[in-house]
Amino acid sequence: MDTATKSPVMLYTEQTPNPESLKFVTNKMLYKGTADFREETLAKEWSPLGSELFDFPYVKGVYVCNNFVTISKEFNYSWDDIMLPLKQFIKEYVEADKVILTEGFSEAMAKIEEERGVAYEYTGEQAELVKKIKELIDTYVKPAVEMDGGNIEFKSFDEGTVTVILQGSCSGCPSSSVTLKAGIEGMLKRMVPEVQEVVAEMG
Repeated sequence: MDTATKSPVMLYTEQTPNPESLKFVTNKMLYKGTADFREETLAKEWSPLGSELFDFPYVKGVYVCNNFVTISKEFNYSWDDIMLPLKQFIKEYVEADKVILTEGFSEAMAKIEEERGVAYEYTGEQAELVKKIKELIDTYVKPAVEMDGGNIEFKSFDEGTVTVILQGSCSGCPSSSVTLKAGIEGMLKRMVPEVQEVVAEMG
């Protein structure tokens, strides 16, 4: 195999607003989309990378999006002790071109989302509002949240209440409720007067 053509994998870490989560950023596209593994069973089914990461005793959650992996740790471990072995493992894994996510993952997740009611049918004015809310979240909120190693998905809109799903570093993050209330709720209320509040579920 000619290794000269392979560009070296660069990897660095970034803090997230959640002290229990750290973002491992690479210079390679790992997965176009978002993959959130809160428990080992889902990772074992769909992500060889996630599955192997869960073999580390201190890994509590794995979130893959674009070119980064956000890892949530068990709180009784310190990043000082576990960051380097994780960094080394991810770097070698990506360098070896091993499978990050198995085929069919996005389709399977879309089905779960649908069952959760994300594709709930809205009609008339409600449908227009939902479209506007989704666009605002995708345009203004998602990019900022992704920079912090997390993700946000619109779930539902009912009688003035927007429900969103928080994933990755956002889930269980102490500052996520502040972000949610001060940032997202404030913006949506300004842009869509029908919105009265925003509530979050953990993905």
